[in-house]
Amino acid sequence: MKTKATLLVLAVAAAMVLPRLTAEDKPKDKLNGAKCPISGKAAKEESSVAYRDAKVYLCCDGCPDAFTKDKAKYSTKANHQLVQTGQAKQEKCPLSGGDLNKDATADVSGVKVTFCCNNCKGKVEKAEGDAKLELAFADKAFDKGFKVEKKK
Repeated sequence: MKTKATLLVLAVAAAMVLPRLTAEDKPKDKLNGAKCPISGKAAKEESSVAYRDAKVYLCCDGCPDAFTKDKAKYSTKANHQLVQTGQAKQEKCPLSGGDLNKDATADVSGVKVTFCCNNCKGKVEKAEGDAKLELAFADKAFDKGFKVEKKK
């Protein structure tokens, strides 16, 4: 009976540990689940346009023209994608431009954003949908808080 109980415990432990090891061993998706700023569909590496000395990834060959014709319309989602794909790094609070407080962070559409204080964090957390995205990633906020990583 003791042997069966021991085997059961080992089986349960293996079932809990192995999925974690497998997930950690998988290479991360370069696009990190990024969506096309035009359509909202999954972005593809083979479809991109130059933007802010980086690349914005799109879903198909039809979207680059739409993006290029009206960058301002899609800039908030494009800025978000630059951070999501690791091409831009946060340096300051996107609302105030102040120094970052590691205790004031929020998830904004799958991207961890740090703020200078809980007031800025709260303002973003209270917003909903695209308003939340606008507060953290509109051009003015992006210019205050983020910097595109130069390619090496």
